[in-house]
Amino acid sequence: MSTDRYNSPLSERYASKEMQYIFSPDMKFRTWRKLWIALAETEKELGLPITEEQIEELKAHAEDINYDVARAREKEVRHDVMSHVYAYGVQCPKAKGIIHLGATSCYVGDNTDIIVMTQALKLIRKKLVNVIAKLAEFADRYKALPTLAFTHFQPAQPTTVGKRATLWMQEFCLDLEDLEHVLGGMKLLGSKGTTGTQASFLELFGGDQETIDRIDPMIARKMGFDQCYPVSGQTYSRKVDTRVANVLAGIAASAHKMSNDIRLLQHLKEVEEPFEKSQIGSSAMAYKRNPMRSERIASLSRYVMIDALNPAITSATQWFERTLDDSANKRLSIPEGFLATDGILDLCLNVVDGLVVYPKVIEKRLQSELPFMATENIMMDAVKAGGDRQELHEKIRTLSMEAGRNVKEEGRENNLLELIAADPAFNMTLEELQETMEPSRYVGRAREQVEAFLHQVIAPILEEKKELLGLQAEINV
Repeated sequence: MSTDRYNSPLSERYASKEMQYIFSPDMKFRTWRKLWIALAETEKELGLPITEEQIEELKAHAEDINYDVARAREKEVRHDVMSHVYAYGVQCPKAKGIIHLGATSCYVGDNTDIIVMTQALKLIRKKLVNVIAKLAEFADRYKALPTLAFTHFQPAQPTTVGKRATLWMQEFCLDLEDLEHVLGGMKLLGSKGTTGTQASFLELFGGDQETIDRIDPMIARKMGFDQCYPVSGQTYSRKVDTRVANVLAGIAASAHKMSNDIRLLQHLKEVEEPFEKSQIGSSAMAYKRNPMRSERIASLSRYVMIDALNPAITSATQWFERTLDDSANKRLSIPEGFLATDGILDLCLNVVDGLVVYPKVIEKRLQSELPFMATENIMMDAVKAGGDRQELHEKIRTLSMEAGRNVKEEGRENNLLELIAADPAFNMTLEELQETMEPSRYVGRAREQVEAFLHQVIAPILEEKKELLGLQAEINV
C-alpha cells in the first residue's frame, strides 16, 4: 500500500480480491489479447492469408504482457490500444502485421468491458444467492418467535422475527430476478468498425456479404457468448451500462433497507450484528456496541445508488455513432459500482451469518405493548359473555388512554389489564385476561407464511443455484 498518494478505500478496505482482479489491468489486457487472437482465428478460418504459425505466436504471449513497452509507447502516441498493439507486436514479430486487422479500438475496449461486467455480475450473483441462503436459515430458525411489529416505527400488531427476515429476503429475490435478466441479455459488440457499418471487412473480404455475416457470431462463440448486438455505432449502446448499474443500485437499496432495520433493532437491544471479542465500539465510550457493519452497508449502498446516475446520464448524452465523453466516466463508475456492491454483499453475508437475537428482550417489549393489541380479542370475549359491543369499545378506548398516560407521564408499567379487570362491564378476572396474553395468538399466519415462502420461493432458487452456495465472507476492517 502506497502511503504518499491516494488509495481507493474500495480496494484497500471493502472489495474482495476476486472482484478486484476482475477489474485489474491483467484481466483487461489479457482479454484484449484473447480478443485479438479470436479475431485473427476468425479471419483465418474465413479465408484471409493468416498462418497457423502467426496464431500460435499470438497464443504463446497471451498472458505475459510487456507493460513496460506499452507504457513507453503510450507516452509517445497517446493511444492506449495502439500502444498495446505495438507491445504485442514486439513479442510477436511474425504476427504483428495482422494484429487488430480490420478492427477499431472499441473492438478490444468495448468487448472487454462486456466480458468484465459479465464476470462481475456472475460474482455478484454468487454472493447474492449466499446472502439469501443465510437469511433463509435465520428466518427458519426464528419463524415462530413473536416480536413486536412496527408501522411508522410505532408499535403495531405482532409478527415474528423470521417473518421480518422474509421481507428482506423477498427484496433480494427481486434483485436476483433483475440480475438474471440483465446477465442473460449480455452480448458482445463484435467487430463492426469505426461507425458500426463493417466497412473495413467489406474491403478485406471483397464484398462477400455472407462471409462478413459470420464474423460476429464466430467471435462471440470463441469468447464464450451466444451472440453480439445486431447493430451498433462505434460502441455498444451505453444503455447496457445503465441496465447493469441499475441492478447494482437495486441490490444496494435492498441491503440498505435491511441494514437500517438491523440498526434500529440493535438500538432496541432485540437483535445485534456480530461484535468481536476485541472489537472497539467507540473511542470514548468503551461500553458501546455500535452497528458498524450495518452502518457501512448503508454508507456504501448510498454510494452505489447515486453512482447509477452516471451511466444513465452518459447513455443519454452520447452523440450519434460515438463521442469520447463516456470513457473517463466509465472507468470510474462501472468498476467502483461493482467494487462497492461486492463489499456490500460481503458485509451482508457476514452480518446475517452472525446475527444475535435476544428473545427475553423481545418478549419484554412485546408484553409491554400486548395489552393494547389484545383489546379487540378482549372486547369480543366480553360481548360473547353478554356485553354491549359499542359500550365496551368506548370503555376500552378510555381505559387505553388512561394506561397510556400511566406509562408515558408517570413511567409506570402498562396496567391496562388491571383497569379492565376492575370494570364490571367486562365481567373478566385479571387471571382470565392474563391468559389472553399469549403472544403466539396475535402473530396471525406469520409462521405459516415463513414456511410457505421458504418452501415455495426460496428452496427452488437455492436448488437451482446450489453450485454457488458455501461462500464465506471476509471483512478486511
